[in-house]
Amino acid sequence: MGNELLIGKTLNTNAQWLARRATNLGLNVKRTTVVGDEVDEIAAAVKEAVERRPKFIIVTGGLGPTFDDKTLEGVAAALGTELEENEEALNMVRKRYASYVAEGRMEKFEMTPHRVKMARIPRGSSPLPNPVGTAPGVLVKQGDVSLVMLPGVPQEMAEIFDESVSGLLRGIAGDATFYEASLDVSGIPESELAPTIESVMHDNPYVYIKSHPKAAERVPHLELHFSTMSKDSKMARQRLGRAILQISETIKEKGGKVRPVKG
Repeated sequence: MGNELLIGKTLNTNAQWLARRATNLGLNVKRTTVVGDEVDEIAAAVKEAVERRPKFIIVTGGLGPTFDDKTLEGVAAALGTELEENEEALNMVRKRYASYVAEGRMEKFEMTPHRVKMARIPRGSSPLPNPVGTAPGVLVKQGDVSLVMLPGVPQEMAEIFDESVSGLLRGIAGDATFYEASLDVSGIPESELAPTIESVMHDNPYVYIKSHPKAAERVPHLELHFSTMSKDSKMARQRLGRAILQISETIKEKGGKVRPVKG
């Protein structure tokens, strides 16, 4: 969420981080959406997402005390409910400000309306502790869909995710784990390699191969990324190994060069 993303002022590193973490936990990320700081826009995006019946929807940004922090209001509108002051969330906010005073970061504090705002969450939802910031995260269920709202500050988002959300995602994914490998390919244009990629994916249906060009076609250089999901690490390595060997042989036959990408 956020106008700063839509105008290009801020890079959406949260989306990248969350997509990577969710994928590594064994889940498939289907869509990433950015909307502005308007209640109707947020509500429409959340409602559309809920109607697609994913297991999880994760929203970041817009949980703070300022006028443009409208995420929870938009989520409540999408779910057909209202915001209400949550006592547990209020205690979280109060304790955080008390800790700021104890640490000498503030002389004193009072629970102003703007601070109480961070404890007003959709009816029926639960606050998630924020270990490093003020605004709690929020978890609410809509049928089989779990909606998680996290602060936009990257460190706060990541801390709440790891502490309160990652276990929920792992429970959905079960024992499935994401496995990946990459090859650096030079000397063969992407357009020439495209049929080979399709053929190898056809022969290895559990492996997804994506090409990432690194230079123009007149100086052919690209990365091939291989990925698969599996509950069996040995099987996953075998799947990737077969696909990598098959495509590597073809690249060499076509006069290209290939080497594994480490890390």
